[in-house]
Amino acid sequence: MIIGLTGSIASGKSTVAKMLAAYKIPIVDADMVARQVVKPGTSTLQKIAEAFGPEVIAADGTMDRAKVGAIIFHNEEKREVLNGIIHPAIRAEMLRQRDEHLAKGEKTVIMDIPLLFESKLQHFVEKILVVTVSEENQLKRLMERNGFSMEEARARITTQIPGAEKEALADAVIFNNGTLEETADQLEQILKRWQVIKLAVSE
Repeated sequence: MIIGLTGSIASGKSTVAKMLAAYKIPIVDADMVARQVVKPGTSTLQKIAEAFGPEVIAADGTMDRAKVGAIIFHNEEKREVLNGIIHPAIRAEMLRQRDEHLAKGEKTVIMDIPLLFESKLQHFVEKILVVTVSEENQLKRLMERNGFSMEEARARITTQIPGAEKEALADAVIFNNGTLEETADQLEQILKRWQVIKLAVSE
C-alpha cells in the first residue's frame, strides 16, 4: 500500500512522520528529495545554472537559494521556469525511491508530500492520510514556531488549500489538537484498520 501523508503548515505532519518511522515503515520525503535533486553535480542543478546564470551556484558548488529566491520572488515567469526544472526532477526521484522500496519487498511505503493536493499528486498514492489541527491551534503554533506575527502566519496559511477541504479528500484524518499520545493512538488505529500493522491478539 502506498500511503500519502500530508497536512497543512504547522499541522504536526512531521510529528506523525516520525511516529510512522518508528514503525519501521519506509518514508519517501518530498522535502528531502527536493534538496537531493539540486545537490552539486546533479543534472537539475546544471539546468538551473543554464537558465539563471552561473552566479546562482555558490562557491561550494551548491545552489545559492538566496540568489535564486531573489530572481524568482517578483518574477512569475522565472518562477515557472524554475518549477519546470525542479518539479519533474522531484517527482521522478520520489517515484524511483518508492519503486526501490517496493522492489525490496516492502509492503507499505509512505509518501510524505506537504503539498499533495496543491501539486495534484494524488495519483502517486493509494490512500491519503491528512494531519489536521484547528485554525486557532495552527495559527498559534506557526507564530510560536517561526516567530511570525499573526498577519504573517495568516498569509502563509492562506497560500494552501484549507484544512477542511483536505479532510474531505482524505481516506483518514488525524486530529492533532491534543497530546502526542492521542495523536499516536489515532495513527495506530488507522494503521490497524488499513492492516498495515497487525491487530493485537486481544483485539
